Amino acid sequence: MTTTLDRPGTTGPQASTPRPHRVAEWLRVRRTSLLVAAPLVLLTGLMRWIGLTTAPQRIDDEGTYVAQAYAASHFGELSHYTYWYDHPPLGWLQISAYTALTGAFDRAPNAVAAGREFMVLAAAVSAALLWLLARRLGVSRFGAGAAVAVMALSPLALQFQRTVYLDNVATPWVLGAFVLALSPQRRLLATAGAAVAFAVAVLSKETYLLLLPVLVWLVWRNVDRSTRRYVLAVAASVFVLAGLSYVLLSVLKGELVPGAGRVSLLDGVRFQLVGRESSGSLFDPASLSRRNTGIWLALDTAFPVAALVAAVAALWSTRLRPVAAGFLFLLLVVLRPGYLPVPYVIAMIPLGALLVGGVLDIAVRRARRPRARRVAVPVLVAAVLGVATAAPAWAGQWRGLLVADLDAPVRQAEEWVRGNVPVDDRVVVDDALWVDLVRAGRAREDVVWYYKVDTDPAVVALAPGGWRDYDWVVSTNSLRTFPDGFPVVEQAMRSATAVATFGTGRDRVDILRVDKRGPEVLARQTAADRDARLRFGRALAANPGLALGDPARRLLLDGQVDARLLGTIATALTSGPVAVTDFPGVAGEDIAGQPRRQALFTGTRLAGFYRDQQPPYRPASTTEGPDGLAVSYPPTAPPGLLGELTAP
Repeated sequence: MTTTLDRPGTTGPQASTPRPHRVAEWLRVRRTSLLVAAPLVLLTGLMRWIGLTTAPQRIDDEGTYVAQAYAASHFGELSHYTYWYDHPPLGWLQISAYTALTGAFDRAPNAVAAGREFMVLAAAVSAALLWLLARRLGVSRFGAGAAVAVMALSPLALQFQRTVYLDNVATPWVLGAFVLALSPQRRLLATAGAAVAFAVAVLSKETYLLLLPVLVWLVWRNVDRSTRRYVLAVAASVFVLAGLSYVLLSVLKGELVPGAGRVSLLDGVRFQLVGRESSGSLFDPASLSRRNTGIWLALDTAFPVAALVAAVAALWSTRLRPVAAGFLFLLLVVLRPGYLPVPYVIAMIPLGALLVGGVLDIAVRRARRPRARRVAVPVLVAAVLGVATAAPAWAGQWRGLLVADLDAPVRQAEEWVRGNVPVDDRVVVDDALWVDLVRAGRAREDVVWYYKVDTDPAVVALAPGGWRDYDWVVSTNSLRTFPDGFPVVEQAMRSATAVATFGTGRDRVDILRVDKRGPEVLARQTAADRDARLRFGRALAANPGLALGDPARRLLLDGQVDARLLGTIATALTSGPVAVTDFPGVAGEDIAGQPRRQALFTGTRLAGFYRDQQPPYRPASTTEGPDGLAVSYPPTAPPGLLGELTAP
């Protein structure tokens, strides 16, 4: 009899959990955290998106970084001018990648707005990473949420994190490095990733190197003692190799060391370390350091004070001590006499928010313990009072940042330049306008960033006549407060007349027409032309053949009508009566003291007369409509024009 035996079954490896199930499990485990963190991240982005294009006013630094990003994507160059290693290029290359991938330059209302879009993304990512960092430091969901909420809502964070600064590009990378350094699995790959992320942060903004001790401290504390030296050696090697890519760039371009007629990496490093003008002492009321810190505290006093108090308190917390030490170290750098850039505070914002949330978390936990309530309860009471004090001030700042149109003067000035400045004229501008004017069809060489007029040999070579080779200057607060020692820009402004002004105070933007004859001749001619307009206008107002509306009559009597209109009206009166309804103004020109260069005539009898005029009396436009004939001249009549004519 034959018996058949079954083959024993072999137990193979169990099938791995399908990926959708793993994702579902991950979401289930972290559901509570996601429900708390996701709205806070969304709030961070939303607060920075509302009013993105209207506040704060566009500034020169923003324009520079955006112009460099534009040059990378559209010209294949590292900068719109000679790249001289003042900063590593990785920061604006990331902005360039974003704008290229999303078409931001074509979609946004202006170039700086395109860059600000990326700042919103960076802020949202930073908020998510701040949550993760807080949780990995052992902070509760309440504390982590408080940290993200403080960063989301603080007016200081709101203004600086929506402005196009390289510091904002570096922030998510440095927070990501800290998160990876605290990986629960303590894997070598995570530590190496932290080194890479930190290198990207430093190559985005070199001042973030100041946070290297914090990263080393976190790695040292997190890795296993038996492999600590090895892990640190690997991380250091990865960081150095990544950093050497910047050196390699200069080597490949033949610009590592100084040489005749070329820039170099060593010159750029020397400038950053010892070449920058000191901002002075924080304790000097007239110093730039005091002014910059004053800007920070004017935006928000409550958050910086709370962060400082929390940093001192956090030194007694093992979990928060590295972050507290890093924050206080950054603060000590502020106190030293030396160069202090305005955006320096950006690196302190997430650390300060984390410390506030972390200390609140400690206070809440200890308030539940009877023995610790003596310390914890006063901390919580102080926190409540701080929120009550800060809320009204924050609300006022939110109105300015979310509702007010602070960028209107720059926008109006740009529109005026596009509509009135000949495309072939050379214009000295704040870099905030550079990309937009180039995109409007002007040659790169004819739109000149004021900083380069005196400092870039390639730009100097294009203007052998110095200041006389420039036709216009668009003067912003950045340009007006520019350091001394740039004679071409200074002389051009001294030899120019304001033809349009938009805004007031620090936000004011002036459009200046350069007179090639110099300031002395300009002053004499301006006075003579004003007297001639006054004389000619009064004579016209007394002419019985000229019918005038009341506003038009007042303008004639005050000498506030353009010489070309005065001359042509006088000529037209020789062939019959003329009726002028008004001399409409052009936005920005009245406040600059310019005469009216537009006229609205009753009827259209003079349409052919004006179309047949020859320069300088030929108008820029004549428009016939139901209200009559509208005549418009380009800005600034030729000097001495009325001296050739006899008053009617």
